[in-house]
Amino acid sequence: MKKFFAFAFLSVLLVSCGQKVAYTDALKDQFDLSPENLTKIQFFTSSQIILERNAESGNQSTGSDGALVVNSSKTQDRIIIPTNTKCLFEKVGVTNEVMVRFEVGTGKILKFSTRPTQTTGRYYLVADWKNNVGTLEYGNETYTLASGSSSAYLQVVLRKLQRTKRKDRIVKGMKV
Repeated sequence: MKKFFAFAFLSVLLVSCGQKVAYTDALKDQFDLSPENLTKIQFFTSSQIILERNAESGNQSTGSDGALVVNSSKTQDRIIIPTNTKCLFEKVGVTNEVMVRFEVGTGKILKFSTRPTQTTGRYYLVADWKNNVGTLEYGNETYTLASGSSSAYLQVVLRKLQRTKRKDRIVKGMKV
């Protein structure tokens, strides 16, 4: 009997969790998701996003012993947003892109939009592409996308609840 209750509890738990599905225009239309309704939805990333920013500086001079000195330094700033990171809807852009926020701060918003070449309708990360390098603004700084980050899209949890209401009535029959 204990095994039955444990199995029933586990089944209910798994069914109630839901599954992550891609956020698409079809899903938006199906649930009539206006910008006001989108603020109530928890979004997730489908894959890891890595933003990189590199800065180099250097100078040349002559040392006290008469040697030529080349001084250079390089700094690398990386922002890593892991797979399934939660994000909040911020607003809808001019060209219908969805802007989401992963953290508090000025300009710390990423844009996701559908791609005309894709038929899936998923909202992918938006970047400016030149010479196969994607750049975007995050926190008022310009970052480049690491390889693989451009395939990230938005996801939402979809729960399917099915309730069945049953009413039983036993008919006793009729006597003559």
